[in-house]
Amino acid sequence: MTRTIMNTVAAELIKLRSLPAVLTTMGGTVVAAAALSATIVASDASADAVHVVAQSVTFVQVGLIVIGVLAVGTEFSGRSMRIALIATPARMTLLTGKSIAYLVAAACTSAPAVGAGVLTATLVRSLVGTPSVAHASIWPVLLGAWTYLVLIGLLAFALSFLMRSLIPPLVGMLSLVLIVSPMLASVTSNAQYLPDRAGSVLYQAEADSTLSPEVGILVLIAWIAVISVGAVTRFRTRDA
Repeated sequence: MTRTIMNTVAAELIKLRSLPAVLTTMGGTVVAAAALSATIVASDASADAVHVVAQSVTFVQVGLIVIGVLAVGTEFSGRSMRIALIATPARMTLLTGKSIAYLVAAACTSAPAVGAGVLTATLVRSLVGTPSVAHASIWPVLLGAWTYLVLIGLLAFALSFLMRSLIPPLVGMLSLVLIVSPMLASVTSNAQYLPDRAGSVLYQAEADSTLSPEVGILVLIAWIAVISVGAVTRFRTRDA
């Protein structure tokens, strides 16, 4: 079983690598993170690394959401899922392989993106003659940002599997994090229980939330779990 899953993961990684949109999004996300960090520091020379990360993740998460949707949405947009099921009839094995392949792609995107953002911010500060500001809590913030980015993309991945499509989950997730969540946060404190708001406490030291990082990540994981259960149920009981 373990060998079968490993082979499935390898096949799914090769499949992701063969998708130009995925590779472009991965590289573009890292470049965008660096550009955003440079812009933030250029506009506010007093911004430290924690502030830069907190500001840039809001937009960098778009890249991880796109990767999560593309990782599975492209399969349902054509006949690829049927072909995949012929090659791997065990549906849970296939789903596990796809999930692990996404996690690898997400980790290989979010870590360089966060690192590039911090390094770019440090470089820009040195170029403009502003010394770097040390921050004792930078490593927990970096780890929190990396974790959040992987998980918010995993939520998009699960939603795409549930909806068995490409465009609706992409539009839904982007609308949530860029439009719906900020609007609701301005009118009700219950918005803190939305997945992106709950997860933001992982990397925002001054997040407008009463949730602790431990509770925040549990709320985000709960969202992922609920949607994943629906996705797994539908995938196991319906035709591709």
